[in-house]
Amino acid sequence: MQDILSQISKFLQLLRLNDIADIAIVAVIVYYLMKIVRETRAMHLLKGLAVFLIMFILSGVLRLTALNYILGTTLQFGVFALIVIFQPELRNILEHLGRVKVDKIINLSTGDEDAAKIERAVSAAAEAAAHMSASRTGALMVFERHTKLGEYISTGTMLNATISSRLLENIFVPNTPLHDGAVIIRGDKIITAACLLPLTANNNISKDLGTRHRAAIGLSEVTDAAVIVVSEETGKISIALNGSLTRNLTEESLKKALTKLLSKTAASSARDKIKLRKSKA
Repeated sequence: MQDILSQISKFLQLLRLNDIADIAIVAVIVYYLMKIVRETRAMHLLKGLAVFLIMFILSGVLRLTALNYILGTTLQFGVFALIVIFQPELRNILEHLGRVKVDKIINLSTGDEDAAKIERAVSAAAEAAAHMSASRTGALMVFERHTKLGEYISTGTMLNATISSRLLENIFVPNTPLHDGAVIIRGDKIITAACLLPLTANNNISKDLGTRHRAAIGLSEVTDAAVIVVSEETGKISIALNGSLTRNLTEESLKKALTKLLSKTAASSARDKIKLRKSKA
């Protein structure tokens, strides 16, 4: 123990101020790169790459010569393959770096601001859903929670507009350019409209559910997003969460459900805790 403390003491004595700054800068860069990559399918590819590297290291330690040779050779050529595979993600990273704002870096937002954004977004979405339900206007609204939806955001038309019930209603007016698809909402912003969502492969759901409902369930199966659906045929309001669909909601019940879900998400993010345990709606 004394030797370990002695080694640590010698290391600290050799550590210079610019070394600390160097480590801090690299840590910040890695952190923000991970935040950007987490929004895309690249995160899954990185996990696979990590497993591949672990296998390569273990094969060397365990002296599995043939396996180590194959993995080592693959790694040499794999660098070029990764550049091709990650080309869209690399472009997105550079675009994100060009749009970085100071307030995002130092995180000036407060809990009160988050609560106000949630209340504004929930009220606008619930009011719009009620109006579209009365007029039987089909709609599909996605609230992003912990799981980032960059993969689906990229399929739509970017808006980045402050949410309002009138804007939501206008987007889903039939036969307009953006009505066919989903809007994705992050905080109090409508990030994009006319997004394509994955359809559920579940054959046990009701046969009277249309494409909007199947898309809502499909997205909720692969992410933790809360997806609101307004039926064009019946005008009924539904919410999809964790692969389950809750139907026949009113404006008030929808508002309560969204407030509960989004408030928990904001509180968990603020405390930097793990994702909320999934539960069936």
